[in-house]
Amino acid sequence: MAKPGDALLFSTVRRDFRPWLLLLNAAVATTGGLLLPTALAAAVDMALSGTFVLVTVLWLLLLAATEIVGDAIGIVLAASITARATAWLRKRLSRHLLALGHPSRFAAGDAVSRLTGDCGNAGSVVVTLMSLVITVVSSAGSIIALALLDWRLAAVFAVSVPLAMFLVRSHMQLTADDVLAYQQVSGEISARLLDAVAGRHTIAAAGIADRESERVLQPLPRLAAAGAGMWRTQAKMMWRAGLLLPAVELAVLVAAGFGILEGRLTTGDVLAALGYTALGMGIVGQMPQLTVLERTRASATRIAEVLDTPVPARPELLPSTGIELKNVSVDGALHDVSLTIPDGAFAAVVGSSGAGKSTLAAVLGGLSAVDDGTIAREGAVGYAFERPALLGTTIGRSIGYGTDADEIQVRDAAVAAQVHDVLIRLPQGYETPVSDAPLSGGEAQRIGLARAIVRDPKVLVLDDATASLDTVTEAKVDAALTTALPGRTRVVVTHRPATAARADVVVWLEKGRLRGTGTHQELWDHEDYRAVFTGGE
Repeated sequence: MAKPGDALLFSTVRRDFRPWLLLLNAAVATTGGLLLPTALAAAVDMALSGTFVLVTVLWLLLLAATEIVGDAIGIVLAASITARATAWLRKRLSRHLLALGHPSRFAAGDAVSRLTGDCGNAGSVVVTLMSLVITVVSSAGSIIALALLDWRLAAVFAVSVPLAMFLVRSHMQLTADDVLAYQQVSGEISARLLDAVAGRHTIAAAGIADRESERVLQPLPRLAAAGAGMWRTQAKMMWRAGLLLPAVELAVLVAAGFGILEGRLTTGDVLAALGYTALGMGIVGQMPQLTVLERTRASATRIAEVLDTPVPARPELLPSTGIELKNVSVDGALHDVSLTIPDGAFAAVVGSSGAGKSTLAAVLGGLSAVDDGTIAREGAVGYAFERPALLGTTIGRSIGYGTDADEIQVRDAAVAAQVHDVLIRLPQGYETPVSDAPLSGGEAQRIGLARAIVRDPKVLVLDDATASLDTVTEAKVDAALTTALPGRTRVVVTHRPATAARADVVVWLEKGRLRGTGTHQELWDHEDYRAVFTGGE
């Protein structure tokens, strides 16, 4: 039965020319393998007759060398194809996950599981399929070779073919559901584990480590059940296959014995017949590969689930000399918001928790789709977050992440963000690895701010990006930004009245709606506005 990921696997196979090289190499090696039993039989008959034929010996050596060299080349090609296919799948999947934006319906741990394990499994599809195709071709070639030796041998062997096919088919059917369940539960555990690691300090402070461990490991029984199901199915198929192969070999050997008695076959022919019987039953010995194929299909289905998720449409940005929103709505967050922020203005977005401030900042920065309305904005956007993820190997590269900024530009951005004095005191300065830098929350925020500044944006959006700074440092950062980015539009999400007081215009949100705009002094006359900063006291 076709699965949603089968089309993706087909695209993976046909995207590269290397599988054709692997197929060509496999054809040569398989041909050598099929001719080898006959050549070995001729050599045995030659030895038993007491004669020496150089051509027979050379032919045997050539076929053996062909198979050995072919196997070696096949291993190298298989590794290259798998690596390239895996990289291609991870690139597609990561791009789509990024395009889906945040929040995504795919939990972070689950997304990591799909990017690592599932892409790795699906990337091996070419090698897995090629292995099975070679086995099928070898089996068919072995039956033909047996028929050329003696049609009676082929007839005896053919009796086992329907039984072998039945074993193969039933194995795939019984394994499919367990393999998919195993992959899904693995992703669920990964998601829970990543959440627990991210919140380890909170868990420790609350003293609920045991309870959290139980939550993370709660899906383990389902994982164990799926794994046990796979092993039970595989064990059942393997002992059946283990009985079938010697039974078929014995039947062929008996038939070959009668051939010797009647003078139709030689001793070497019997040896060749046994070799072809083993090759012909190779498909039964590929039961583990069939399990791998089902795991590959299950992984591809999980990847396709992400790729088939439509990317939310980003609002079309209309040209403007500032920022203008008209009737913008985001389901569950913003409702019919219309506002104008003049070019070069400093705007503060305020509101109580859940008012929609971060969603508005994401819309202004182009990070969030809208369900309705239009947005007019011009120029690049620099974005800084409350808890920035410091990407890059070193602090300096983290500031310049995603840009071509040189050392001077990185340093100037750090100076503007009031973090340069901190960074030069690190063990290796700007070259200090991110993982080795002992940074406070405020220092990390300022590095995130420097990362936004180094992009030289037309619009700078700060989503609570100075929340961990003291009031004095925040004022210094504000003054430095005015100098470093003169004439740029700045939008700051804040909870501080001092920040709102410095703004040219305050955008006041309440329950996802625009409650009012104006200066901080103008809005301060409203009791509800004051409650935003005083908590209603």
